[in-house]
Amino acid sequence: MSEPHLTNRALYLQRLGFDAPPAPTLETLRQLQLRHTGAFPFENLTTLSGQPVLIDLPSIEQKVLHDGRGGYCYELNNLFLVLLQELGFDARGISGRVVMGQPEGARTARTHRLSLVTLDGVRYITDVGFGGMVPTAPLMLDNPAEQLTPHEPYRIEQHVDGYTLRANVGGEWRAMYIFDLQRQEDIDYAVGNWYVSTHPESSFARQLMVARTGEGWRRTLNNGNFAIHRIGSETERRQVTDVDELIGLLEREFGIRVPVHAGLKRVFEGLIESS
Repeated sequence: MSEPHLTNRALYLQRLGFDAPPAPTLETLRQLQLRHTGAFPFENLTTLSGQPVLIDLPSIEQKVLHDGRGGYCYELNNLFLVLLQELGFDARGISGRVVMGQPEGARTARTHRLSLVTLDGVRYITDVGFGGMVPTAPLMLDNPAEQLTPHEPYRIEQHVDGYTLRANVGGEWRAMYIFDLQRQEDIDYAVGNWYVSTHPESSFARQLMVARTGEGWRRTLNNGNFAIHRIGSETERRQVTDVDELIGLLEREFGIRVPVHAGLKRVFEGLIESS
């Protein structure tokens, strides 16, 4: 079976600020990852609307590049990986378990997709689909030291059966996800995506989660709780109180073209009331 190919690569690169395909260098990877997290928001509107999340490449391209939407890890990191491969990067998909907000040592479901890139014999992880704490630079895998990004510092701890990614949040090194380098097939991602988008205990099916980065800031929206996190200063927070305000916020602050869907508006109303 042939590998999938982007049908809209020129448009994709234009959205990331490139008029021509850039060389597969570390600097290119840094620019691509940073710009991607600013151009394409993390969001789970499809899951909340009760529709299936399609993770085949043509569906993701249509949604992200033409429909004015974002997506989550199975969409954004799939799209990004194909772009990297087409630009000539040595890259492949891997997966992990999100433990952010969990007790230390927790082992959750394997539901996060990210990528491994090897450049001049040096291995990096790259990730453009991890919500409000997405790393905004590739991170050297075999380096236990603190690594700076345009946003928070991160570090990668190696253990017997894999790695833990940590971020320095408010002076505390918090675990984000644990991962390993096991080869993943399309069916592995299909299983994880099915769980994340349909299981009644999945947070993606129960709450609105939206995030986007910019120069010196992160914006997040969790149900009705909107926040602008500015690097090195206090976070601005406000509560969204009605659906029209929420939709306006999604469009204005996150660049999302909200689909016209009566069921989605009802879901939004319930989430605002519960937040």
